[in-house]
Amino acid sequence: EAMWYQHNGCPAHYSQAVIQVLDSKFQNRWTGRNGRISWSASSPDLTPLDSFLCGKLEDVYRQQSTTPEDTKNHIIAVCATITSEAIQRATQSVMDIT
Repeated sequence: EAMWYQHNGCPAHYSQAVIQVLDSKFQNRWTGRNGRISWSASSPDLTPLDSFLCGKLEDVYRQQSTTPEDTKNHIIAVCATITSEAIQRATQSVMDIT
């Protein structure tokens, strides 16, 4: 299966040699400055998949928690409801960008 790589675009990782290695190793399946999917060096490093997860978890923080352990248990419970099909759809939506 295809693996993706995301880097933060810091100057040491932005040289032409590094870009060539990333293109070779990940066959244009990487995000970053001059990547197949452009990713700004000043971005907060959030991806569409992060947005997917945040959307699923936002209700956790609307609930009143009594302890940090209670919050942790809510997060675990919500994550347990995310199906592999939902993750595949979210992943495919990123891959459809390319």
